[in-house]
Amino acid sequence: MERGLVLLVAALVVYVTPSVQGTAHLSFSNDTVDITRTGCGVSKLCVESPEDCDPAGGSGCLFASVTATIPVAPNGTTLSIELRGESSGFIALGLTANVSQGTTLLFICGQNNLTNGSFFFRTRERINPDSASTANERIVTDIRGMVNGSVIKCEFNIPNVNATNIASRSSHATTAVIVLGNGTANGTDVGAFTIIRDSGPLNLADPASNVNGTAANNSGGAVQPHAVLLLLSVLSLLMLRA
Repeated sequence: MERGLVLLVAALVVYVTPSVQGTAHLSFSNDTVDITRTGCGVSKLCVESPEDCDPAGGSGCLFASVTATIPVAPNGTTLSIELRGESSGFIALGLTANVSQGTTLLFICGQNNLTNGSFFFRTRERINPDSASTANERIVTDIRGMVNGSVIKCEFNIPNVNATNIASRSSHATTAVIVLGNGTANGTDVGAFTIIRDSGPLNLADPASNVNGTAANNSGGAVQPHAVLLLLSVLSLLMLRA
């Protein structure tokens, strides 16, 4: 039976206690969450498994897109996330500097099997490379989610993301590894997280950073948009001085 219930949240804060996570007041709507490949590589950075799968209708497609605010504010950028996958428990997007060390911030969208598959949202912290995670306090805004059978879809914003709060050692303030995966859930209690896709280091502010082998350090040789703007500025300055 289709469950088109969508969770709309103006702001969510997960408060960390030894065993309890509290949330802000929740409101509900019967709208749907539509996630497509439109804009991939142009206006949004897309990561998926299997490669180039269709989140709008492809069975087995685990898909995420990231859109970063430009320019980056002094305290970081806001990331707008789309996440789609299939699970009887939860799907998750993680941000980390290195999947084999440090930590991963997990943003979890799941279905509550104790309440007829209603949608729930959690933030967690994973100690790499363990599969287990612990409660983590993280402000997330504008959460929308829906469950339809085994398909889970959600959208949310992560404010103030920078190299410090994703434990990145990169000099680029918006460089991070995106991990996608899933796991089991008992009600809203989540089990171990299993990684299905590891993107490698990407510039989250560049929608084309994983296109044609240009991920991470842009070693593929493609000219990035910010490089073109810089080149045009230099050429204009030289022409004015001529």
